[in-house]
This record gives sequence, structure tokens and C-alpha cells, in this order.
Amino acid sequence: MNLLESKKLETLEKAADESGVAVVVVDADSNEVAVVNNNSICSLLYSSAEFAPRCAAFCGKAFKAATDAGRPVDYECHAGLRCRAVPINAKGRPLVAIVGRAFVKSSNYRTATDKAINGEWKAFRPTEFFENILMAPSPETIADAAKAIAIISDPVQEDVLELDQPVQKKAAAAVSSPDAEITKLIENFHREANVAQSAAEPDETDNFEEVRAWRSIFGSLMNLDYRKAVIAVLNFLAERFGFETLFWFERHSDSLESVISKAAAEAKPIRIMVSDDFKRYNEAAAAGTSIAFRRRDAAVLGPKNTITLFPIAVGGDVRAAIGIGGNTVRPLIEARLARFCRSIGPEIEILRLRSLVSERDWLSKAVRRFNESLKQIDSADFWTRITQVSAELLNSERASLLVQSDESESLIAKAAFGSRIDLMAEGAVGNRVSRLVLEGGDPVLVSDVNDISIKAAPLEWNYKTPSFISYPIVIGQRRFGVLNFTDKVGGDIFDDRDLELLQAIGPQIAVALDRTVLKDKAGQFEQLSVTDALTGLLNRRYIEKRLAEEIQRSKRHRFPMSLMLLDVDEFKSYNDAFGHPAGDEALRMVANVLKEALRGADVAARYGGEEFAILLPQTTASEASVIAERIRQKIEETRFPKRKVTVSIGIAACSNQISTQDDLVTAADSALYAAKNRGRNKVQVFDDFGGTFSDNIH
Repeated sequence: MNLLESKKLETLEKAADESGVAVVVVDADSNEVAVVNNNSICSLLYSSAEFAPRCAAFCGKAFKAATDAGRPVDYECHAGLRCRAVPINAKGRPLVAIVGRAFVKSSNYRTATDKAINGEWKAFRPTEFFENILMAPSPETIADAAKAIAIISDPVQEDVLELDQPVQKKAAAAVSSPDAEITKLIENFHREANVAQSAAEPDETDNFEEVRAWRSIFGSLMNLDYRKAVIAVLNFLAERFGFETLFWFERHSDSLESVISKAAAEAKPIRIMVSDDFKRYNEAAAAGTSIAFRRRDAAVLGPKNTITLFPIAVGGDVRAAIGIGGNTVRPLIEARLARFCRSIGPEIEILRLRSLVSERDWLSKAVRRFNESLKQIDSADFWTRITQVSAELLNSERASLLVQSDESESLIAKAAFGSRIDLMAEGAVGNRVSRLVLEGGDPVLVSDVNDISIKAAPLEWNYKTPSFISYPIVIGQRRFGVLNFTDKVGGDIFDDRDLELLQAIGPQIAVALDRTVLKDKAGQFEQLSVTDALTGLLNRRYIEKRLAEEIQRSKRHRFPMSLMLLDVDEFKSYNDAFGHPAGDEALRMVANVLKEALRGADVAARYGGEEFAILLPQTTASEASVIAERIRQKIEETRFPKRKVTVSIGIAACSNQISTQDDLVTAADSALYAAKNRGRNKVQVFDDFGGTFSDNIH
């Protein structure tokens, strides 16, 4: 039986597309009824005999947890993925929608990628593992998707006893979407607007021309969008009463902030902090009075340094305000303005809410379009296509994607179009703006480049417009690069709407870029056959490549990093006495001890013959010596089939003196040689101050 009809499936798909998270509907037996945009990590782990039990401890228990609680239940699974289990009902059968399966913490995401490359998940093919990794900007993204999905639930049909008299059941409360709630608010405000206009309209004592003007402005507002309506109101007041400086304030959590102004000279934005939860402003709106302020900044309000604020309340709460700057408002005018504000409040709020719904719809469609385009991008032209898709959404004729080089701190162009110069051939670029944006970690929106103090672009770059956006691509503390957009179609300037769109798709861009880099590296490692056939550890080729990367990372971020070289003592005599098969078995047993003793981020490899190398990221020499002693002791205590086996271990750490791959390997090898000379079965740390050796702990 198909429990979810097409309309409900469409709702699931829409929620998954708009939020970029997974939606999986399960029944009481944990069978999947519907799957939309599942995380590739979940697909592989859940189908694995080794890791499926761990998944079952989380998503496998989601149905029971949510149905027992009777409400959504949040959890983070063993893979570090954030989920929300939402109880729903379909055709009389209880189900649970698991929403999310996405990384919210960047640290969890990096841990997962380390496990996939060199940890416990490395058995999975990286190209499949990174196929569809999901990341949500915040838990609220998952919560919003869960709310949208909750509306597909059918009302629960309660059992009713047959009685002598008919029993009328109470209807189940419907779960409404945020936009449905806004629609209800708009209906209420329509009713309030009619009442307010009747109460506030000029009475018989006002002249006919005044009555006609008020009715004209009231009648025109509902045919305008929110911003145009506010501008129309300010223009009306300026013309009607001769005000030179007017502000429209919007309510925020703890302040009133001017968003639109009308003034003879350019007026700066004003922010009025509110400390009493708007009580004073609500009372002023109810009483039909104003609130006066004085400021020191004459450039804002004019020579009289005053502003008279007229709160605009809807349903008893202040939602906005009109500010009159630089004028003393006479009592008679004050009364008329208060009545005017009482009248327009509900109408303006209706327009604002409609604008909010429209913006949500526009943004969700844009994000959905971007996600669809992202799925269709071929890895062969990934960098160019993701830049083009982003630029198309912003109506940008020129765009570039600059990525930080692994080998240096410089930025290089991975994709660029619309420019008359070949950025791809320029080498290091982005020193004017992009480097600063990447280091700051915050996007930059510029209306006119001439208004900011940066070095002018070369004339041959020939920009059409002075407006641009530079957007850093960031996951947690990791900075990948910068997307730059210039020359907006039609000569327009980039605005907050463009920035809002980038903020919405930014996490998907960052994850897509990181996933592509990791897949490329994983593919390269696969081609190099990085696994040692005898021990199951990584091979020397891999560890040398990884060692070079970790040294660069250690230098860039000033992280500690250590290398451990381990050699089986008197292994030649072991082989000679017991044969090569016995020697191979001894090496496998040593490798198993290493696997059990090391941490998730550590990398162990067979370096050659009876020698092993262990890379210890973010580990000091003293910390490495503790790990080495644990390994040495464990091998000494292990019962080998033929005879006792011991190892000698040399350790070296990155420093100002030991700063290259060759230096580090040479230092660790010297420490290993010293451990051998001191009688074997010892741990020796190389001290780079004078090339000496510190005392081992054994």
C-alpha cells in the first residue's frame, strides 16, 4: 500500500530541496517509506554490516523515540549528523519523518572526512562516500524543514464509542505552515484596518480637502508594494505638513531602526535602542501621543537636533514608527499625525507581511533552482559551472572563483568569465579585495567602489559598473576561497537581496567545493594503490604525500605535528630462524597493534620492510612519546607465535629548525637509530636544539 500520495511526496521533495537536507520517512519496523536527498554517508554506513548497528542505535530508534514522545525529537548520530524525528500520520498509520542527516558543526564534518580518507571508513570508495554530503547552516534550517513536513500528517482518527445519543468529536487542530499563519494575520489586519480607518478618518471639523487627501492616500496604499507604500506615506506627510526630514522605522528585537528616509540632504540611518520591551511606545500609540528625542549629531537630524517619533501599533504592539526630524511639531498637527498613524498601521503591516511571504517564496525558489543545478554539474567542469550557476542567480555578467593554494598563502583563479583578462593565467590574484575578504571571513557588498579606500583596478579590466560582491567560502575555521561578482545586468547595483541569496546558498557552495577537492584527492590516492597488501596499512607513497600536506598545514596554522618511525628489532634473524611466512605474520600482528593504539586522526603506514611510519597531526613531541611508549609496551606484551618481538621508535616534531619533509624524516630516522644503539626496545625523541636526543620514557 502506498502510504504517501503524490502531493505529500511533493511536499517532502520541496522541503528537502529548499533546505538542502535529507528527508526519510520510516514505519514502525524502520522500513523506509520514502527517501528524498539522502546523505551518501548514511546510504553507505546503513548498508554496511560493520556500521549498520551503530546507525540502528540512532535512526533505527527514531520511530519509537518520536512516537513515544508525541512530538519532534532531535538527536546527533554516531557519524556527527544532526537529525529531527517528526511523528506523522498517513492513512491511519503512524510514521516518522527523519529530517536532516546533515552536518551542522564544521568540526563533525572534518572528522568525518578524516575518517573517510584514512580512518575507520576508508574501506568505502571515496567517490561514492562524498557523492552527496549534506551540511545545514544551523539547526533552525532542519527545524524549518521539519515544520514544513509536519503539515502532511493526516488528522488522527480517534475511536468513538457508540452511545444512545450522537457524540460530536472535537476536530483535530491543523498544523499550519508559517506562510499560512501570515495569511491569517493579514486577514485579521484587514478587519483591523477597516476599524482603524473609520476611527481615525478626519471628522466634520476638518476641511473637505483634508478629508479627500486622507482618503486618497488610504485608497492607494493597498495597490503598492511595502517599500513603495512607505515612500508614498513619507511623501504625503512631507507635502501635507512641510516636513523636511522624515524617517520610517521598523521594529527589531530590541530597537527601532530607520530603513527609509526622506530628507533635503542625505540622512544617516538611526537606531533607537529600547530597554522596556516597547511598553513606553505601545502606551504612546494607544494614547495618540508622540515621543521626542534630542541628539548631538546635527548631520542626522538638522540644526534643531530633535526627532519626534510617532509609534505605529497593530494589535496593541508597536510594529513601526514615523520620525519627524528637525521640526517642532505643533499640538494640533501632533494629534492629526497620531490619528494618521493609527489608521495606516494595519494596512502597512499587511503589505509588509505580503512582502515577507513574497521574499520567502523568491528565496526558496532560487535555492531550489541552485540545488537542482548543483546536482547536474559534472565534475569535469565543476569549478566553472558552480561559478556560472551562482552568477546567473545574481544576474552578474562577470564572476570569478579564487581558491587558496595548498602550497602557499596565495589565491589562484579556478574559474573566471566575463573578464577581458585571463585570470587563470595570472598566477596569484585577489590582493586588492579577495585576500582581505577571505582573512576577515565576512562577505563584502559595495554599491560604489569609488566610495571605499582600495587600490583602483587596472584600466584594462574595464568594469562596467562600480558595484560588486565578494563572498568568502568558509566551513568553520577553514577558508577555501572567494566568489566575486561584478557588472550586474542592466547596470544595477548589488543589494541586500543579492547578499541574502548568497547567504542561503553559501553553505551548499562550501560543501560542494570541499567535497570536490576531497573526491579529487581520494581518486588520486585510489589510483596510486595506497594500501599495503600485507598489513592493510597505507603505503609509503601515501604517507609521503600526506606528510607534505600536513607540514604545510602545520606551518600555515601553527599546529604542532609529529612523525614516528618504528622498526621491528632483529627482524632479519626472525625471518632467518622461522621463515618468511612467519615474518609476514609478525608484521601483520605489529600492524594490528598500531591500528588499535592510534587515534582517529593519526595515520599509520608501512614505510618499507619491517619499518612503519606514523603521522600524528596536531601532536607535540611529548604527546607523541606517550603514544609511542604505549605502542612499544603493547607490542612487547603481545604473544607472537615464535618468539618475543620488540620495536624501537624514533620521534621528531615540526619546528622552526625542522620545517621540511626531508628534515622531519631525517630527524625521526636519527632518533630511531639512537634508540637501536641504546639497546633496542626503546622510544627516542629527537631534540632539534643542537641535534641531541631527549631521554626516552622507557
